Formats: sequence, structure tokens, C-alpha cells
Amino acid sequence: MASLVKKPNSQFWFACFRDANAKQHRRSTGVTNERKAREIARTYEQIAQHKLKPVKFRETMVELYREVYGEAVPTATVRQFATDWLNTKKAETVSRSWDSYEKSVKKFLGFLGHDAQLDISLLSKAHITAFRNALNQKVSAGTVNFDLRIIKMLTRAARRDGYVQEDPAEFVNVVKRDNTQSRRPLKVDEIKAILSVADDEWKSLIRFGLYTGQRLSDIALLTWANIDLERNEIRFIARKTGKTMLLPIAETLRQHIVASANSDDPAAPLHPRAYRILRRQKGHGRTQALSQAFGDLLAAAGLRTHRYKKYKSSRGSGRGRGVRRIHSGISFHSLRHTAVSLLKDAGIPQATVEELIGHESAAMSALYTHVGREALEKATAALPEV
Repeated sequence: MASLVKKPNSQFWFACFRDANAKQHRRSTGVTNERKAREIARTYEQIAQHKLKPVKFRETMVELYREVYGEAVPTATVRQFATDWLNTKKAETVSRSWDSYEKSVKKFLGFLGHDAQLDISLLSKAHITAFRNALNQKVSAGTVNFDLRIIKMLTRAARRDGYVQEDPAEFVNVVKRDNTQSRRPLKVDEIKAILSVADDEWKSLIRFGLYTGQRLSDIALLTWANIDLERNEIRFIARKTGKTMLLPIAETLRQHIVASANSDDPAAPLHPRAYRILRRQKGHGRTQALSQAFGDLLAAAGLRTHRYKKYKSSRGSGRGRGVRRIHSGISFHSLRHTAVSLLKDAGIPQATVEELIGHESAAMSALYTHVGREALEKATAALPEV
């Protein structure tokens, strides 16, 4: 039977009880009233001996909390808390990041199914581990770990706000990355091979990717208003980071821009087809269609197999759904890695490279000193002509 003890250095009663294996435990009740402490001690013992179902335990503790502290314990289903959390994050993050948060949360709620209607206090480590493991059978380690990071943010918020006593995701580890699937830089001769099979718009997108080191979505959304040939600079706000980018134009890229200028409308896009795709699509599809089209270019250049050959199923062949795609290690994002590698090989300082391609976060920006325009111009001049 559960009992109470007092410690010399604490004002609270401590519950002494045994679990189903007769192992003794001692835990603070958090109250000074002996009667209420005995009720909490009995509840501890019942749950330790598996005599009280989790839902009933929650109800009992909520009632005790209300009686002891005179206020209600915050409660919400997993789905409701996740929805409220997303609404809060929407005001705190740029739209691109919020879209990623929403996608990860939707995956998690979809995986939980009916359990998404459970009180969030009943969300367990087992739920989150199973979600991680299921994802790991379908997508890359990078995607698994990104989704897991978002769910960890969600559960930390639940603990901070008093919805759960312990964070169920705290000790769920990330999955190990397969280094054979990581992106690598494209070589100059590979870039030339891709250009040889690309149409004019893709040639332009590729050159912008190489000479600015920017992401596909940011390049696709450039308009002539972002280009200032008099100052020889490109100015835009990065969608992922929200950072204002001010980039000098490499001479090779400038010649390309001048040769392709075909509109006096500042609002006209530099790459009309890609621009329309991003404006028309919603959510992840904004860049997925463009990324797949670039993948087709890689295949045409002999650098990657076609998409329909890039899947393994449990039966050994066929694209199928719910199977992990085999990565080739190269994509449009590889141009960003190429720019970084070429700049470093040319002896450009790390701080200048980071400033040119754009930092991932304010925290990373703080690690570097301010980089002047002269240094950035030197960096762009170091890139080879393709």
C-alpha cells in the first residue's frame, strides 16, 4: 500500500509505492496537504501496477490538479493542439517555412489516424517512433529527420504550455543518413552536358543557378524588377530564409541577361514557364514539378536514369507508392554546391562564400563578419564560364 514520507529539505510529501514488479519508487506529490498527497500516492501506485488505464489516470490527475491548484489543466486533442500550434507559427515564420511545417504535421496526423483524436497527454514515444520508422521506409533520411524535427517542435510546445508533463519526442533519435544519397556538386563538364540538351529557358535557369548559387524557386520567381544592370546587381528576398539578397552579377551571367532581355515590363518574369508553374502550383508542388523536369534533363544528358526507373518496391520492381526513391546524388540544388566548391577552390574566403549564397539562418549569419561588395564581386568573377 502506498505511503507518505517527508524529506528534511522539502515542504512536499513524497509518495512511496511499488510497481507491478514489486520495485519500490519514491516520487514527490508536489503538495503539502497530507490528504491530497495520499490520493496522489494511491494514483501513482495504481498506474505503476497497471491497475489504472491511461485515460482514467489522466482524468484523475486533472481532477486532483483542479482541486489542489484551483485551476484547470490545459487539454486538447493531438489534432486540435497541432492546428493551434500551426496557426501560431504562421504569424512567426515566413510562408515557405510554414508550408513545410504544415506538410510535416499533416503527415503525422495522417499516420496517427484515429489516435489524432486522443488527448495530447496520451501521445507517446511509441507513436512518434512508429511514425519515424514508417517514414524511413518511404523517403530519404533527410526528409525523415526534417519531419521529426517539426514534430519535436510541436511536442516541446505542448510541454512548455502544460499540456503534457514529459515530452514524448525528446528521446526519439534521428535516423542515420546514407552518405551515398547526399547531394554532390555538378562538375563543369556535366553542366555543359546538361546545357547541350536544355531549351533556352532551362539554359537560363541553370546559368543563374551556377552564377548566383541560389535555389530553384527563388530563380524561377525572378522578374526584371529584380535585375539592376546599371548597378550590376540582383536583388530579391529569399523564400526560405526571408533574407534580402543583394548579389553582384558575374560577367558571363550579365552577357546572358543582356542577350535575353525581351520585355520592358518590370513585372515580367525572366523565366515565364517556370514562373507560371510556381504561381499555379500549391504547397510542395511549387518546386516539385520543376525539380522533376530538371531530373529529366539529367536523364537526357546521361547523368541519371529516368524517374520511372528510380524506384524499388517490396516486390523488387516498379514505381509503386509508399516506397523510397533511389537518389542519384545530383539535382538542381547541386548547382549551389558547385558554386560553393568552385569558389572555395578559387581561394574565396568562407565568409564571402556564405554571404553570396545566403545563410540558412540568422544564427549562422552571426558566425561571419560583414562582407563587402568588392569581395562579392571578386567571388562571382572566380566562377568559370559555361
